[in-house]
Amino acid sequence: MKAPSFLAVAVLLWLPGAAVFADEWPQWMGPKRDNVWREEGIVDKFPAGGPKVLWRAPVAGGYAGAAVADGKVFVTDFVPGGELPGDNFERKTAAGTERVLCLDEGTGKELWKHEIPVTYTISYPAGPRCTPTIDGDRVYTLGAEGNLLCLSVTDGRVIWAKDLKKEYETKAALWGWAGHPLVDGNRLFVIAGTAKAHVVALDTLTGKELWRAGTAPEQGYSPPTIIEAAGVRQLVLMKPDGMYAVAPDTGAILWETPYNADNGSIIMAPLKVGEHIYVGGFQEKNLCVKLTADKPGVEVVWRNKAKHGISAVNVQPFVDGTMVYGFHEKGDLRGVEIPSGEVKWSSPGPFGDRAPPSATAFITRHENRFFLFAETGDLVIAKLSPAGYEEIDRAHLLDTTQSAFGRGVVWCPPAYADRSVFIRNDKELIRVSLAK
Repeated sequence: MKAPSFLAVAVLLWLPGAAVFADEWPQWMGPKRDNVWREEGIVDKFPAGGPKVLWRAPVAGGYAGAAVADGKVFVTDFVPGGELPGDNFERKTAAGTERVLCLDEGTGKELWKHEIPVTYTISYPAGPRCTPTIDGDRVYTLGAEGNLLCLSVTDGRVIWAKDLKKEYETKAALWGWAGHPLVDGNRLFVIAGTAKAHVVALDTLTGKELWRAGTAPEQGYSPPTIIEAAGVRQLVLMKPDGMYAVAPDTGAILWETPYNADNGSIIMAPLKVGEHIYVGGFQEKNLCVKLTADKPGVEVVWRNKAKHGISAVNVQPFVDGTMVYGFHEKGDLRGVEIPSGEVKWSSPGPFGDRAPPSATAFITRHENRFFLFAETGDLVIAKLSPAGYEEIDRAHLLDTTQSAFGRGVVWCPPAYADRSVFIRNDKELIRVSLAK
């Protein structure tokens, strides 16, 4: 069972001589939406021959990661009606079917699926981007063309559905809807559209709109984020022309500051680093602000500072104290200090001598080390510290099935639950044991 607030959930597993808690992974970046895996009994290094694959399940295309809760695994994909267009930076139409798949966590067997016809008008048309969000007996999914679904976790029955393009009179951004929805009590926060509303709060049970806020030239791709500052809970949002915060219960604007995303592309969610917020987009369009202590608000510390910060692309950077670790648009893994924005070190990380452009490895901390799932299909155990990157071990788990910048990639975030990692490409979703 899991509380709607997504507080950490643990199921007690009795093993000989030890009690080990098993986490769930009910949404993007895990139970607390912070990319921290808190489970015990996890390998320090991979066994000879690599970790054991517990099961494989067929899936179609997509960039969405899996969500795991209550013995079920949820993932979304896209089955095209024909050959997909090959240019990753040009809009072309591609008709097909988006699916929500529910699998048995123990066996990988399909329990149910829900399908809707959709015509893609986006670049990188492999499939949905957003990881499903599980909230008790409901699962929420957001497709690449703005089809928002609330389904029963038991049988896939549609509880409510919305077509964001129609309802908010907008169109998909170049790379489609990618801002993972966020549950907060009885509210589901969704990046909706442009002129009619940038963000909306929907009733989780009925889909009824509770409030709307903001406008934007494009949706952007940045997920909504909740922080607390000045003794107030604040929903912080990024859009191509600004960063702003609203009151989660009413949508009232608390503060706003300008931002200028290159080509409308802002992808990472805002990072709270102590009393500061940092965000970085393409071409070093970065921004660091200080949260005011007496009332909700911000003061700009610096913006668009050359050779500072991280211009994040596919990977949400990780905050550790005053340090931020993440992949820069040129492909290098960086350790950056906030609020100065100084790059303390730069490394190819898990990519050998030289990282390719937009190199991608999803970063998750476990205890005093990190798991990085790289676009090569390798799972890497490493240490990240103010001193640099230190690789401990790696294992190849999946073959690449997507293409970007002339190379094969897997650009799908992993899920860590029940002492396993759940990862997918465009052909299969696998569960791999990481138990000691």
